Amino acid sequence: MDLPQHLLNVVDVEATCWEGRPPPGAVSEIIEIGLTVVDIARRERLSKHRILVRPKRSTVSVFCTDLTGLTQREVDTGVEFAEACRLLGAEHRADSRPWASWGEYDRRQFERQCRATGTRYPFSSRHTNVKLRFTEARGLRRRPGMAEALDIAGMPLEGRHHSGADDAWNIAALVLDLAADGEWPEG
Repeated sequence: MDLPQHLLNVVDVEATCWEGRPPPGAVSEIIEIGLTVVDIARRERLSKHRILVRPKRSTVSVFCTDLTGLTQREVDTGVEFAEACRLLGAEHRADSRPWASWGEYDRRQFERQCRATGTRYPFSSRHTNVKLRFTEARGLRRRPGMAEALDIAGMPLEGRHHSGADDAWNIAALVLDLAADGEWPEG
């Protein structure tokens, strides 16, 4: 049953990045959207997805490849940003299903890029900041990174850190851990 209160999209994006300042004229653009569908009621991760996105105003730097594993050649096979946003709605009900990400970066990056490209924002307004929820539930003084949070929770990091698909899968594990402890919002 695909009731919005039961299914959650956990999203993690990777974007073009540089060791220092971006080259003149370049801006940070989404190059990978990782998405894991979680059934909160059944307490399980249902599926793992990856959408590669072809950047228009920047290129993948060596620093970015070292961090994410993504190459310019690989992202050149991706779809345009507007198409990626359309796919999020068509294939993952992003406009009606609640969603979550680690921190606010992913939500803000989508907002910025949608504004800059005139693309319709693909997500519902029901967003949960997993980093904040985890920090509060654990009574931590500072907000940890995702890999550190997995360590705190006694969970393994699955896959490659800074892979959007793998990070979304790992964040989803943290969501389920919070839900098991009664620390996830209902509906």
